[in-house]
Amino acid sequence: MSCNLIGPLPDFLGSMPSLTNLMLSGNSLSGEIPGTFSGSALQMLWLNDPLGRGMTGPIDVVATIESLTVLWLHGNQFTGPIPTNIGNLTLLKDLNLNSNNLVGPIPNSLADMRLDNLDLNNNQLMGPIPMFKTTNVTFASNKFCQATQGLPCAPEVMALIGFLGGVNYPMRLVSSWSGNEPCNWVGIRCNSGKVSIINLPHYNLSGILSPAVAKLDSLSQIRLQSNNLSGLIPDNWTSLRSLESLDLSGNNISGPLPKFSSTVNLVIYGNPLLNGDKKAPSTGDNTPSEISDSPANSPSTSSKGSGSSPIDSSMESSKTKSFKRNTFVLIVAPVASFAVLAFLVISLSIYCYKKRKENKLASTSLVIHPRDPSDSDNVVKVVVASNTNGSTSTLTGSGSASRNSSSIGESHVIEAGNLVISVQVLQNVTKNFAPENELGRGGFGVVYKGKLDDGTQIAVKRMEAGVITNKGLDEFQAEIAVLSKVRHRHLVSLLGYSIEGNERILVYEYMPQGALSKHLFHWKRLKLEPLSWKRRLNIALDVARGMEYLHTLAHQSFIHRDLKSSNILLGDDFRAKVSDFGLVKLAPDGEKSVVTRLAGTFGYLAPEYAVTGKITTKADVFSFGVVLMELLTGLTALDEDRPEETQYLAAWFWHIKSDKEKLRAAIDPALDIKDETFESISIIAELAGHCTAREPSQRPDMGHAVNVLAPLVEKWKPLDDDKDDYCGIDYSLPLNQMVKGWQEAEGKDFSYADLEDSKGSIPARPTGFAESFTSADGR
Repeated sequence: MSCNLIGPLPDFLGSMPSLTNLMLSGNSLSGEIPGTFSGSALQMLWLNDPLGRGMTGPIDVVATIESLTVLWLHGNQFTGPIPTNIGNLTLLKDLNLNSNNLVGPIPNSLADMRLDNLDLNNNQLMGPIPMFKTTNVTFASNKFCQATQGLPCAPEVMALIGFLGGVNYPMRLVSSWSGNEPCNWVGIRCNSGKVSIINLPHYNLSGILSPAVAKLDSLSQIRLQSNNLSGLIPDNWTSLRSLESLDLSGNNISGPLPKFSSTVNLVIYGNPLLNGDKKAPSTGDNTPSEISDSPANSPSTSSKGSGSSPIDSSMESSKTKSFKRNTFVLIVAPVASFAVLAFLVISLSIYCYKKRKENKLASTSLVIHPRDPSDSDNVVKVVVASNTNGSTSTLTGSGSASRNSSSIGESHVIEAGNLVISVQVLQNVTKNFAPENELGRGGFGVVYKGKLDDGTQIAVKRMEAGVITNKGLDEFQAEIAVLSKVRHRHLVSLLGYSIEGNERILVYEYMPQGALSKHLFHWKRLKLEPLSWKRRLNIALDVARGMEYLHTLAHQSFIHRDLKSSNILLGDDFRAKVSDFGLVKLAPDGEKSVVTRLAGTFGYLAPEYAVTGKITTKADVFSFGVVLMELLTGLTALDEDRPEETQYLAAWFWHIKSDKEKLRAAIDPALDIKDETFESISIIAELAGHCTAREPSQRPDMGHAVNVLAPLVEKWKPLDDDKDDYCGIDYSLPLNQMVKGWQEAEGKDFSYADLEDSKGSIPARPTGFAESFTSADGR
């Protein structure tokens, strides 16, 4: 367990008759479960990966290890359905398949097993939830048609799941085919609430055609052209009474073909196994790869009813063949010439249009206007002006565009209320993503510094091509979705985003002092001043207020899941804001937990989340407690180069927090500890201990943390040594100028009406930043 093992499992492990327990949890295994494990003597098999990277492929082989009593496969990337013969594992008591990519219905043999524990959370399982005989079973975050055990799916849903099984459950469809209303699914069209069309051409589908489709009585069209389907057309498809068109062109379908009604338009060209051509089918051509000289194999694209494939006829005379060939040439030659000419004209037009578009965008500038309450639309506007001809284009906050003469470029709007910005604009303000503008790198990609024409600085996070995976795109969309719903002075603001081709870019307000981690752990190397205790207190309070808002005061309650010092950013005044919302999860009502894939960073993970995958807002509280420990000690949450007893900061700090001498010795040497300072340090140490309690119920909420921290910050305000630094105000100025400076520091217009409304504490964005949020700052 956790031995830093890397790579696939060797085959010989399955050939060791005396091997009964194989516990390899917490390593970096890859590849598939070896076939040599089939029929082995294993009783306990632990292959779980807490980081969710892990092993791939199907899990069929484990259903043949009949001696198994414990099987842990959670946190991997296993695919395919749960094997139907898993019920053969009669000795099995504990089965954990959480956080994989398993698909298809739950087999009845699994539902009938009497296990002690069964965890099916966080997969792509479909169909109905059966009545389990196991009492301790969880199955959240799947694609079931119903939310309750024992309720059946609609017959059409089961028929389509059968079709999906035939084509090997492509994730592109599985991810969208959930629920009990197939009319909303990708590639499915309905008429009067009944499935009438399956429209999935060019979907790279592989596998066979399922007989289950015959249960879709109202099906009129099946469009599956240009895929990689093979095998026979099921005979029972001829019973589809409403079927009018069946297009299977450009596949690998084989014969014999069933006898369809004469009213069915059967399109089957481009299937080599039907016309005798052994070449791979051409998925982009609407003509057969080879055309026989016989009239039966003339260049027709469909055959009505009979279903017989084209065959050669040796009965035609050579004169008839010659006539047909000449006629074919006379017809095709001018048509082909016209097609070539049209293609050249269209290609030239597209090239000219793109060049003209690039020229217009080459010197584009960006101005972001806040909401204007007097504007009837009351939307965020981005004006993109071309310096060459003065033409402009305006993007509203919903992403819709009104253009005078210039074009912004192809963009995709994820959600109304957000700001779509052209990649060309972002290239200009970052000097084409120049290395000298690079601020940092992370799991998402590279962050660049940009500067608008009015001098406003922005941070541009660009996803790297290597991370454009389903997981990466999910985090990209999650960040936009969350930050469009929440706004708070201590949460980093999203200004816009761009989706063009393979580009995925997020634009944030710029935080000049960077991440808190830089000032805690790398200040010497970067030749920075260490953070004073007062600044650390302020940072802790800022983070607590941001997290309190995220948990309880926003329109919806969210769980951050990755709170850490590198995700806490500091402004010029060293005031803190929480960033990186790609892993945020919508919190459940009350104190219930939500089961999710494990995400986050080791050292900050709450124990219940790391072990079970179940999470509440108290997991964020645990992470906050670890950040407090980092502020106190100047040590990272996890460092394997430290002595073993101090490698995990939370565990070590728990042992020394109540001993004043040990606590004093553990404090960051960069801090100047005085008696008054140590008094507040002791209070923060106690708070950090409560926040990292083993049981979630023993941890306070973030509101309590705010209540503990706020009086300590207030107590430290009068100190003279850095009074100006804290407030950003020169106290030698006249009162009216001090108020003006305060307004600028707070970033909002002051009015006495604001004092009566908690919403008044939200600072407006600096000049040049978009205003696209309406949520209030409760503190």
